[in-house]
Amino acid sequence: MSTTVDEREPCRLYLITPPRLEPRAFADTLKAALDAGDVASLQLRLKTEAEETADADTIRRATEILMPIAQSRDVAFIINDRADLAAEMNADGVHVGQDDLSCKEARKIVGADRIVGVTCHNSRHLAMVAGEEGADYVAFGAFYDTDTKAAKTRAEPEILSWWTETFVVPCVAIGGITVENAAPLVRAGADFLAVSSGVWAHSEGPAAAVRALNRILSEEQRNI
Repeated sequence: MSTTVDEREPCRLYLITPPRLEPRAFADTLKAALDAGDVASLQLRLKTEAEETADADTIRRATEILMPIAQSRDVAFIINDRADLAAEMNADGVHVGQDDLSCKEARKIVGADRIVGVTCHNSRHLAMVAGEEGADYVAFGAFYDTDTKAAKTRAEPEILSWWTETFVVPCVAIGGITVENAAPLVRAGADFLAVSSGVWAHSEGPAAAVRALNRILSEEQRNI
């Protein structure tokens, strides 16, 4: 099934938490960011210093504190890696990588009504497989250098254009996205921009970054 960029919904912001945080201390920062402009979703992505997924109790505690903040603002709350915890905590969805559960396995765990997103790196094949397995979105990247994680692949904006011109499943652009470099990815056809340090480490603060990114999204959408 195909569509055109003109028929797609406007590109929106998809925030990813810092990999390490203290939930209660982070809560006010999150509130300020979400209140600064439109945000579609928030992914809880917690890692240890060794870059392994945080333990279940750490994820549960963060979810208990942060999920109500997101959901009260109509922001979907997505848990990274752990489909079991997404189901247990009644999160809005789960995001899985290629080394995690398959899309089909994640769907069995979280159910038909929750979001399942899949990392597809720079691979058209992986994206098509995810789409066929019922992913609610596919994520391409990394598009830029990132301090958040060691990127396994580098993607070019052209893959976003190809995807949006061919498939209806939304695509997420991820990897090193900031206020300064976001615009080309919107023009290329991204449905969502996944941003982490580009918001939380912004020199003027997270709220300023969300406002600036939303201005860019609006400006670029008018030019498409």
